[in-house]
Amino acid sequence: MPIGSITRGTTGTNRLRRVDRWIAELPAFRRAADALVVDLGYGASATTTLELHQRLSRVRPQVEVVGLEIDPARVALASISARAGVRFALGGFEVPLPGERSATVIRALNVLRQYDESEVLAAWHLMVSRLEPFGVLVEGTCNEVGRVASWVDVTAEGPRTLTVSLRLAELERPSIVAERLPKVLIHRNVPGEGVHAFLRDLDRQWQLNAALSVYGPSQRWIATAQGLADAGWPVQGGRSRWKLGELTVLWEAVAPQGFVW
Repeated sequence: MPIGSITRGTTGTNRLRRVDRWIAELPAFRRAADALVVDLGYGASATTTLELHQRLSRVRPQVEVVGLEIDPARVALASISARAGVRFALGGFEVPLPGERSATVIRALNVLRQYDESEVLAAWHLMVSRLEPFGVLVEGTCNEVGRVASWVDVTAEGPRTLTVSLRLAELERPSIVAERLPKVLIHRNVPGEGVHAFLRDLDRQWQLNAALSVYGPSQRWIATAQGLADAGWPVQGGRSRWKLGELTVLWEAVAPQGFVW
């Protein structure tokens, strides 16, 4: 039997565009000999799985995408939309693939949000066990229209980074992402926790660079990311990613107190 619980199934066109764009740049995906990407918990329609394949195939035309859902009715409905390079199957955190094949990337967005925080680590370990060597689990949350998103990337060695991705136009405070943090962090936005300090400093840098808004929100965000890096935060990437409204920091800076992989 599939491992997990049926989610609400909320989905929508372009909802996961930000994380898809990020996955397309992953070295593990770009270097894989035979890339297989799993969309775990795609929801009530095939939309996000089809979009994932469309975006990734621009980089790797031969990529194979498998949508997995725990609800047989959802699998039956989505399978009507199957096409070359895209198929759908029944499955949960155990990530069943034909021939015991392993995944290059597993995308699990808006899946663990309904679970208890205490269940996250076991789910991560189970999904990571279904990755090929150097494969990556991308797990996180976004709002209904995909303008506020965050995710953690996890490998066999454990979590590596936290990424936040925001629509910068009319953004008042970057800490709005607190409402859409991955389950492992969403209850840790309290004094004394790394993610709380990160969001506090992110807001501070956003305000300090408010004058740059006259040059556009992307320039303000780039300066915000650079300000965080200058302040000692382990910010990853560079201007090419920052201008998209992304900001990635090493997991060690935001990991929950007492976290053990």
